[in-house]
Amino acid sequence: MGPDRFHARPRGEFGKSWDLQKSYVAMTAPYYKPLIACPKAWCAGTSGPKSASVMLITAKDSAALDQYKGKLAGKILIPDLDAVYQQSFTPDAYRWTDQQLDSMAKLPMRPVDTAEMRRRRAQFNRGALAFQNALKSFAQQEGAVAILSESPRGHDGTIFVQGGGSYQPSAPENFLDIVTSFEDYMTIVRLLRAGIPVSIDADVKTKFLTDDTKGYNVIAEIKGADKKLKDEIVMLGGHLDSWHSATGATDNAAGCAVMMEAIRILKTLGIQPRRTIRIALWSGEEEGLLGSRGYVKKTFADPANMQLLPEHGKFAGYFNIDNGTGKVRGIYLQGNEACRPIFTKWLEPFHDLGATTVNVSNTGGTDHQSFDAVGLPGFQFIQDEIEYSTRTHHTNMDSYNHLREDDLKQIATIVAAFVYNTAQRDEKLPRKPLPEPRPAGRGAF
Repeated sequence: MGPDRFHARPRGEFGKSWDLQKSYVAMTAPYYKPLIACPKAWCAGTSGPKSASVMLITAKDSAALDQYKGKLAGKILIPDLDAVYQQSFTPDAYRWTDQQLDSMAKLPMRPVDTAEMRRRRAQFNRGALAFQNALKSFAQQEGAVAILSESPRGHDGTIFVQGGGSYQPSAPENFLDIVTSFEDYMTIVRLLRAGIPVSIDADVKTKFLTDDTKGYNVIAEIKGADKKLKDEIVMLGGHLDSWHSATGATDNAAGCAVMMEAIRILKTLGIQPRRTIRIALWSGEEEGLLGSRGYVKKTFADPANMQLLPEHGKFAGYFNIDNGTGKVRGIYLQGNEACRPIFTKWLEPFHDLGATTVNVSNTGGTDHQSFDAVGLPGFQFIQDEIEYSTRTHHTNMDSYNHLREDDLKQIATIVAAFVYNTAQRDEKLPRKPLPEPRPAGRGAF
């Protein structure tokens, strides 16, 4: 399979597809105001245009919802929120300073407290998430139209929009959950607290598709040329999927674009790699690294039992980009200290481009973890924080305008070099000890 012929490969079941076909939300009383708003994914629509009064929900737990029984039909609900906007006195976009990078390089490895992570997750599931789900279920039973949501980070017109519930083929349509900006949300809350009625016109049309519930990854490769090493694999990748309130430019079209550019660079140079170089553009990353997890499970090993497949021993390394448009400043070792001298040497030609740092830390939330989970060397690069956490990650601002062309060129150049060096070295990249099996329910990472 040549790099100019990408193939979509099924990696397992995903669920139903969802299409947002129309979204109009505006406050019509006590005065007209268009709202910055977007429905969450996998939610039902309004079944045509609706004009609804808004009800303030002051309950804080599911037991207190009984007071609203028989009162929610035809209403749009907004949970009460006691919040004050705090202006930010730091820039949305910044680059790591030399001092910060130096601190990263000297950071000692600390074991991940998985027990504490599980406790925090369980506490969240029992608290705010449990009440939100209870309110949605109650509202649907009562015949409400929708619920309004906000994000504490969603100020200055930026809204953080993700999924609104299950996407399994047999799951019912999720109750309509519309994310609004913090400013719009608090405007409505203040009016209702003052006893001033609020009305909203909403017309949301969505569509669910279940004709193909599989998930697909896009794979291509440059075949290895060395007789002894050609069956060994070097991989690079990013994830194709994104959220629907924008085009997913920094999360993660940027990652896919620079990986494709890295392959183009290698092809343009006419290299004959000793090992096979394989690029993967993953699906379902936003729902839990589903694309890379499914691929790793089918190809290398299942973290639940750690029974190694033949390809596991032929794997040389994986490199990932998924932290926005900011240029590479170094690489996370993911606890693989044996790779430090190798990567330190490989970064030397790029010091003048700002890439200097090797950090032993684990970094999470993206597809290199799927490889690391079965004992394979998988790595994410350190990138500058160019508006990623503050403005573009999972938001309505994640569009082409927020990409930085020079940064993306720098990323592609460094990735191409790391992939080439991994393909050409005599030995595969060093590995950490194999992890213990992690049965279902304990988490893959």
